[in-house]
Amino acid sequence: MKQYLEMKRRHPDAILLFRVGDFYETFSADAIEASKILGITLTRRANGAASSVELAGFPHHALDTYLPRLVRAGKRVAICEQLEDPKLTKKLVKRGITELITPGLNMSDSLLQARRNNFLAGVVFGSRDVGLAFLDISTGEFLCAQGSMQYADKLLSGIAPAELVMMRGEKAKAQRLATPSCALYELEDWIYTEQAAQERLLRHFSTASLRGFGVDGMPLGIIAAASLLYYLDATEHRQVAHITSLARIDEDRYVRLDRFTIRNLELLEPLAEGGKSLLDVLDHTCCAPGARMLRRRLVFPLAHVEEINSRLDLVQILYDDTELRIHLADILTDIGDPERIASKTGALRVGPRELLRLLQALQAFERLKTLLSASSHEALQKIAHTIDTLSELNRRLRTTLREDAPAMLSQGNVIADGVDPELDELRGLLTNSREALNAILAREIDATGIPSLKIGYNSVFGYYIEVRNTYRDKAPEQWIRKQTLVGAERYITPELKEYEQKILGAEEKIAAIESRLFNDLVQTCARYIPAIMRDSATAAALDCSLSAAICALESGYVRPKVDDSFVLDITDGRHPVIEKTMPPGELYVANSVHLDTDRQQIIIITGPNMSGKSALLRQTALIALMAQTGHFVPARNARIGAVDKIFTRVGASDNISRGESTFMVEMTEAASILNNMSARSLILFDELGRGTSTYDGISIAWAIVENIHDNNVCRPRTLFATH
Repeated sequence: MKQYLEMKRRHPDAILLFRVGDFYETFSADAIEASKILGITLTRRANGAASSVELAGFPHHALDTYLPRLVRAGKRVAICEQLEDPKLTKKLVKRGITELITPGLNMSDSLLQARRNNFLAGVVFGSRDVGLAFLDISTGEFLCAQGSMQYADKLLSGIAPAELVMMRGEKAKAQRLATPSCALYELEDWIYTEQAAQERLLRHFSTASLRGFGVDGMPLGIIAAASLLYYLDATEHRQVAHITSLARIDEDRYVRLDRFTIRNLELLEPLAEGGKSLLDVLDHTCCAPGARMLRRRLVFPLAHVEEINSRLDLVQILYDDTELRIHLADILTDIGDPERIASKTGALRVGPRELLRLLQALQAFERLKTLLSASSHEALQKIAHTIDTLSELNRRLRTTLREDAPAMLSQGNVIADGVDPELDELRGLLTNSREALNAILAREIDATGIPSLKIGYNSVFGYYIEVRNTYRDKAPEQWIRKQTLVGAERYITPELKEYEQKILGAEEKIAAIESRLFNDLVQTCARYIPAIMRDSATAAALDCSLSAAICALESGYVRPKVDDSFVLDITDGRHPVIEKTMPPGELYVANSVHLDTDRQQIIIITGPNMSGKSALLRQTALIALMAQTGHFVPARNARIGAVDKIFTRVGASDNISRGESTFMVEMTEAASILNNMSARSLILFDELGRGTSTYDGISIAWAIVENIHDNNVCRPRTLFATH
């Protein structure tokens, strides 16, 4: 219990899973909490001077069953393991905390969703700006940004981290930015200085400066990034070789979508239970990195026309070439999730079967390079040049691992035959021990002329040769007599003793050799992590383009014309989600919309309930957004003058928990739009002012539309639906 209390003092706010033999035990308050969450039996036991204590535990092999439940309940979980073999010590077994798992920091397959990132975020509040950093420890992605409070709100709502860390005393500020499901954690204030941040980042990346990462001019973003590395230290995550770079998120590169827009347009999650989101409709990706990238692309549409058209060109190539689509889908399906396997390799937590899946991914990269190199399209050939086939790592994995290697190293039979002569000999020894003993016996019969010799084994003195009393005189002098029976004598020989030691020690030696060879292989893989991550990103981008092409073919989408004009011209546009959920045989009634900043800046849409006003608003925004993520769009024709911000004021609901009425929520969202709109913005108002009386509502709506139309700063394109 002293040992337990010492570990618990290090992480008092975490549930401590304390390894005792074949069980993970929890004690005292942890046991009471764990028994409620996990539905396991709570008992009490007398603990000498420690008096009685509550106790709840589960078998160690059930960790993957119980750990996810604790983390999903929002708990931080510290795992305390036995650090030595109990058989090899006569004292108390040495124990230590090997990992602290939090909602934003975990690498367990049972805790993570393959098709979405699990980000930990850090936030730093300056006098005017906010610094942000995002880290997915399971993929090694590390990003930072700096901007206004509204920009920070957009990033946090778009990326939706599982956990947010901030300086002690700033929890209330962070809570206003965080999503409801996000866990919050405070760190000490000494971490949040420029000097401490620079030192920690330079130490991690082993560089003399951060200039190479392009994060100059982002002092708050750098502090936020360093705070996440300090948090990794505090939570015992020390093996982080897979975090190889820090990238900046450029504010002007992406369309700004605030949290209301992401929610109202149902980009990632449907508003109603059982509904469909835009992601559900567009996701035809073949591999996990592609699925994660598509999710990010939907909340970060591109703002620059050249980049958008470059993505559309790639989709067009795949749209036009059926054979290429089939081959590409086949290869991408085989890629699996090399990002997360590479991350586990860097953290030294990878298993043999996962390395076999990495080998499968490397072989798929090789096939991908061959396919793209043979293409007649220059764009695909350029992509082929960026793929590193990692042939040496491919060869090493292929020749070192058995094809049927188990999930865990401890299960044995991991290393292939022919890799290590001693290992092969020991395996042969185990497999052929009976034959080898028979061979020794045959040699001794020939040498001594005793036909009735027998080889036996007992636990007292091991292997022996038994000689019947009839032939006792023929036993060679060098044999050592060990036991006398009524009708026989038992002897041991140096050769038999040596062979016995070989057999008995073979299993331990095999385990030690396999462990050494496997760890060497993991270290080799770790050196290739940056190249694996680059290849994965290339495959993910191709997967997104392939998904867009398949979606366009299946749903009858057309390529939009995206340019730098201020025109938004959609002919026969359809809502991509609603048309998928309509009853069979019923056709979607398409609508055309034309907006520009000169002749038709604002359109007021009216009509009865269920006439399609809201659908028209949302489909216009979704078509613009899809075009700027590099997707074809549901329309007969579409010209999209690039949009830099999309604002929506759709639906009305109160926020009682924050003391905000329906009207207050409406006005806050409307004020945010008026304060942040620009010449390239697209604004959607649906039933503005319905949170108050009719007369006041129409007055406010009138004033807001007038302001959007007559202000001297900008003339954003606007759709306004009302009764």
